[in-house]
Amino acid sequence: MLDPQRQIDHIAEFADSSIRVVNRPGSLVGVPGAYGLKRWLYARLGDRGNAIYTVLGSFVAIALSGAAAWAFDEPLLFPSLGATAFLFFETPMAEIASPRNALVGHGVAILAAVGALAVFGLIDAPSAYEVGVVPARIGTVALAVALTGGALRLLRSAHPPAGATTIIVASGLLDEPHQLLAVLVGVMILIVACHLLNRAMGVAVPRWAPPG
Repeated sequence: MLDPQRQIDHIAEFADSSIRVVNRPGSLVGVPGAYGLKRWLYARLGDRGNAIYTVLGSFVAIALSGAAAWAFDEPLLFPSLGATAFLFFETPMAEIASPRNALVGHGVAILAAVGALAVFGLIDAPSAYEVGVVPARIGTVALAVALTGGALRLLRSAHPPAGATTIIVASGLLDEPHQLLAVLVGVMILIVACHLLNRAMGVAVPRWAPPG
């Protein structure tokens, strides 16, 4: 059985890193050191204030990503970014919501999917949404998800939304070289937007990763 400190460290890998110094009953508590709008919302409305914070941050961040996609006519906005945005504002101090985990997570997801596509000979093949799901596509998606999960485990960069990104690529929805680059750029745009919004609204999120 793990000793109490080891248990706290184990939980903190996937939860708010502040659990290492403060016992927390859940993700919707006040973030230690919060200021500005974040602190005001929580002081006035408690959990409802945190919900409003998540709504505001997610709306603006995704709107900015959408505006970039529209302006450049590139797939800079895709489904898994919604989950990433949610993490950035729901658990802003969590390791899984850090810029490191988000960038490494989606980057590994793309590489894993491309590798799986090559293994099953589906590079340049029509997507599953055009020709339907075939055994090779099932193997591709399964391998991509498995490789993503294993690699992120080894890199200690867990980021659940990456599982969606690897399926998007492995299914052939976005698998052209310029599309893969656009996916990565879209991730970086969202990371920067969420980081700046958190800091502007009252959470001093880490620039790269929480202190270990």
